[in-house]
Amino acid sequence: MAKVILVGEPMALFIAEEEGTLDRVTNFKKSAAGAEMNVAIGLKRLEHEVCYITKLGRDPFGKYLIDFLEKENIDTSLICYDDHFPTAFQLKGKTSVGDPDVAYYRNGSAASNLRVDDVDDIDMKGFNHFHLTGIFPALSDKSRATLLYLIEKAKNSKLSTSFDPNLRLSLWKDSADMVATINKIAFRCDTVLPGISEGKILTGYEHERDIAQFYLDKGVKTVVIKLGPKGAYVRTRKEENYFEGYRVEKVVDTVGAGDGFAVGYMSALLEGLTIEECINRANAIGALQVMHQGDNEGLPTREKLSDFINLRK
Repeated sequence: MAKVILVGEPMALFIAEEEGTLDRVTNFKKSAAGAEMNVAIGLKRLEHEVCYITKLGRDPFGKYLIDFLEKENIDTSLICYDDHFPTAFQLKGKTSVGDPDVAYYRNGSAASNLRVDDVDDIDMKGFNHFHLTGIFPALSDKSRATLLYLIEKAKNSKLSTSFDPNLRLSLWKDSADMVATINKIAFRCDTVLPGISEGKILTGYEHERDIAQFYLDKGVKTVVIKLGPKGAYVRTRKEENYFEGYRVEKVVDTVGAGDGFAVGYMSALLEGLTIEECINRANAIGALQVMHQGDNEGLPTREKLSDFINLRK
């Protein structure tokens, strides 16, 4: 199996146990969240080796997240700590219709203060792949500089790279800054995995073929565009194809679906499977994730993934 390294911001997560606005809910279940952490968990459950880079506060949330990651058997040796800045947390509502309400408390967090000198000594030569998202560079100028530094370190160490834009406009100064920075990062990566709406924002094109060509022209090797329930579109310099998604009888929680998709695609790619097999696994895990409440509870083991796919053949 492959050795994957990721960087991001994990957050303590409090999920409402009854429906209602977050200001009126009284009971919450504690868990953990964060796009890159979800991917780390998903890859580990599929038996890949995973190491996570971040900075946590020396506070109860930081201790909780370390315990959470270690219980998932994720390597936490590259996590550093800060005595002044806190660990981020998030509140998420419960709803039977649409997406849940979400409130983030991450401004000035420890992770947003991860600096280049915090990661300067990291040796990536023992890893195969580096995965990143557009959330971490949105947190601060420091996190942005650190991410760009890590990309160059990964490329110099001959790692393959994948990038999920994961657009969060509320974290950016404005949309122009977001688009410019996200594309600057995307152009440096081997694989880019935008959703169709994200692709339209980032490129100005409406059709997935044009969106994919935009990135291929900038040096990206593979563009995988998520089309929601319709599945996905993949384009490389040599081929292109559409792949149908899995039918989901009941959507419980859409949060984390894109992370699950990334887990499926990357894990299969790193195992040397075909593009068709990569997308099939990606669509399967994305479907599993939306059938569960929580950001990573639906991410399957190999056995559960195999059972899910076989039942739908």
